[in-house]
Amino acid sequence: MKPTSTRLLTLSLLLMTATAVAQESPMQTVPQVDLSRFMGPWYVIANIPTFLEKGAHNAVESYALNPDGTIATTFTFRQGAFDGPQKEYHPKGFVVPGTGNARWGMQFIWPFKGDYRIVWLEPDYSITVIGREKRDYVWIMARTPQIPAAKLDEILSFLKGVGYDTAQVQHVPQRWP
Repeated sequence: MKPTSTRLLTLSLLLMTATAVAQESPMQTVPQVDLSRFMGPWYVIANIPTFLEKGAHNAVESYALNPDGTIATTFTFRQGAFDGPQKEYHPKGFVVPGTGNARWGMQFIWPFKGDYRIVWLEPDYSITVIGREKRDYVWIMARTPQIPAAKLDEILSFLKGVGYDTAQVQHVPQRWP
């Protein structure tokens, strides 16, 4: 093998290893979430959508703390257009003990709970990012239907840094009267 080919092969292997290590490192969460402040409606600004969310318009995720400590969730959106059919889902959140309330199991169908990690939270609870260990889905959400472009760019840079393929992130159209 030529020296140049050997160097390219070595470099390729190192890059693949580094990528694999980055993908396998734990997804860090914010240190602490005040659940009472986190409750309420969040507009979905952008996401890597699940199959249910593809084509969503005016997507809003709302949380309410149940007396038993679980989180009642209502996810609503219009399918395919602003005047498309309204969809509504009601998964239940389960806070993982010892995580500062920043990791939840989100249950759409019993007994399965999806990984839900609060990985970004503005100090004033105006913007949050929900990630997953697998880096397959992500949700950028805010208390308002839009956020400044510079803030979105900052969040996308953060997501790229923790191993997300930000080319997959899609803007969720929001239009409210």
